[in-house]
Amino acid sequence: MDWQKAAERLAGGVTDPDSRWRSPVASVPRHELVPRWWERDGSGGWSLRDGAADPESWQDAAYSDRSLITSVGGAHADHAEPGDRPQGLPTSSATLPSLVVRMLRHGRLGHGLDLLDLGTGSGGLTSYAATRLGEQHVTSVDVDPYLTSVAANRLARLGLRPQFFALDATAAIPGTYDRIIATVALQPGPALRTVLGALREGGRLVTTLANTSLVLTAWKGPDGEAYGRIESDTAGFMKTRTGADYPPALAGIFALAREADGDETSRGRYPVVDLANAWELRSMLEVTTPGVELDYEQRDRHRTAYLVHPDGSWARASAEWTAPPEVHQGGPQRLWTALERIRNRLNAEGSLPLLSARVRITPDGVCHLSRGNWRASMG
Repeated sequence: MDWQKAAERLAGGVTDPDSRWRSPVASVPRHELVPRWWERDGSGGWSLRDGAADPESWQDAAYSDRSLITSVGGAHADHAEPGDRPQGLPTSSATLPSLVVRMLRHGRLGHGLDLLDLGTGSGGLTSYAATRLGEQHVTSVDVDPYLTSVAANRLARLGLRPQFFALDATAAIPGTYDRIIATVALQPGPALRTVLGALREGGRLVTTLANTSLVLTAWKGPDGEAYGRIESDTAGFMKTRTGADYPPALAGIFALAREADGDETSRGRYPVVDLANAWELRSMLEVTTPGVELDYEQRDRHRTAYLVHPDGSWARASAEWTAPPEVHQGGPQRLWTALERIRNRLNAEGSLPLLSARVRITPDGVCHLSRGNWRASMG
């Protein structure tokens, strides 16, 4: 495999000519970090791809600007048999290189600064950072001990030996750091409090917030609080977890949402939307109504969206294509109504007050957002 030329092409596509990250992207053999991965099959499930069995496809996948899913429901592609069909949500990936570079650029990294990479995954960010900053300045952590172990072994074969820890970073982090970049989405509150506690005074945090596409950057002040902004950038990362897989996603409430008539039936104002891919709407819904989980189905032209909440609230909206949907809702909150208020605001004002909002993170991990007269708190 002529991976060097492929890596150079990738670097040319995801970095500027004068970028300090161009050389790391061009010099890391990404295919060695992702020898096997999962891809969606035609039935909506997952099928195994083995790089060694198809070197041409391996090179194309590894040196394209795309994410490669390496674990589904806790089932690692490295351990899979050809006929395996795992179920569940992706639990680890090799993040697309352009996003890795963007997160590194947000980190404002410099020589002599100690970096914590929160969310080892396949080791891509760790390898780029160690190549540029020096391995002694890079620490990588992940909740999955297999990921930290295999990444350490693979990077060692590349001559890189940063420090790795297998731990739940939402509970405790050893040491303190000048920079923390999270490639998992952090939940405001206790999880963010733990991470903020590992950041040195004057240090910089870069993360996304759980259930949003919001990229938060903040500098830690002498008072223990961190001050920054929501960047004019978006990213989607998996949420932090405390075990091999995510807990069941409110299965009982989802079952109710699929079948029940609810306490209220109405005609919605706006078309059904797949919120998982409508990032700005999804982000604002998490800010205003934290904890909502989603599902979406489309059969031919018929669309159905489901919203559920741990407090027992649920909503189901169904329609043909862009027609006004029939909406059923139940529980203490009216989730579709909350979403329509956000869509009203977006239509009336042309944007939502999320991107470029100012952020203040208090030592308890609560995020206070503001932009103009708008205020919100998360966590």
